[in-house]
Amino acid sequence: MKITFIGLGIMGSRMAANLIKGGNELLVWNRSQGKAEALKQSGAKLASSVVAAVKDADILITMLSSPEVIEEIALGKEGIIMNAKKNSLWINTSTVNPSFVEEMAAKAKEAGLRYLDAPVSGSKGVAEKGELIFLVGGDNKDLEDARPLLSIMGKSINHLGKVGDGTKMKMVINLVLAQSMIAFSEAVNLGVTSGLDESSIVNILSESPVVSPFLKLKKSKLESKNFSPEFSLKWAHKDLHLILQTAYESNISLPLTAIAKEVYGMAKQDGKGDEDISAIYEYLVSKKF
Repeated sequence: MKITFIGLGIMGSRMAANLIKGGNELLVWNRSQGKAEALKQSGAKLASSVVAAVKDADILITMLSSPEVIEEIALGKEGIIMNAKKNSLWINTSTVNPSFVEEMAAKAKEAGLRYLDAPVSGSKGVAEKGELIFLVGGDNKDLEDARPLLSIMGKSINHLGKVGDGTKMKMVINLVLAQSMIAFSEAVNLGVTSGLDESSIVNILSESPVVSPFLKLKKSKLESKNFSPEFSLKWAHKDLHLILQTAYESNISLPLTAIAKEVYGMAKQDGKGDEDISAIYEYLVSKKF
């Protein structure tokens, strides 16, 4: 079985590395080829183009940053859809919006390709350990074909239903994630400006039942003020935009999400986009509005 992996950022590079460790031969491609060099040292083969990457692949896995990037790589004469082998399986693990997933799946089907919607929950460290949570939408047979590979990269595979349902669940998770980071940061800001010790607030909150495991994982970053990215703030901003787009398409209102999106947008504008999502803490606690 020939496997191709496209998209070798923080998450994709670690997912691909685990596939190689799991004994799979892997062909990889990335827009900036420098990111593929470490995988080459681990045994991956580097494709010279998207066409070369997909033309013989039985399974194609993509981990790309946005709908716009996926469109650039998937569509057109040199793209995935026109050049992938008939009946090959495209597993899209990127975080995009449900309507976009459905559009890509329809285009793939027209071209004779199979498609799984399989975004992941988890950040850099989780991806490195092969402990991601997969949220899958699509045909059960396609999932069974993908399961051996997903099991190498993740600890949990959840079949939500039809194509698009995996991404719907990812929207739900990321909405809670982004807003909880802001709520925690605002709470600390209240305590600090009231005269309490910042370290004491963080420690007591981290021990309390009101704080999620996700926030406890971020405690060391808050204490050290080291916001090297595990999940970049700019991607949280992007996801909130996609969540609000989905809400608009579903004719519902998410007022707190709209506010959260603008807060992340301000932090990104302030130069924190490439830092970890937890950098919103530094932005809110140090910023005096």
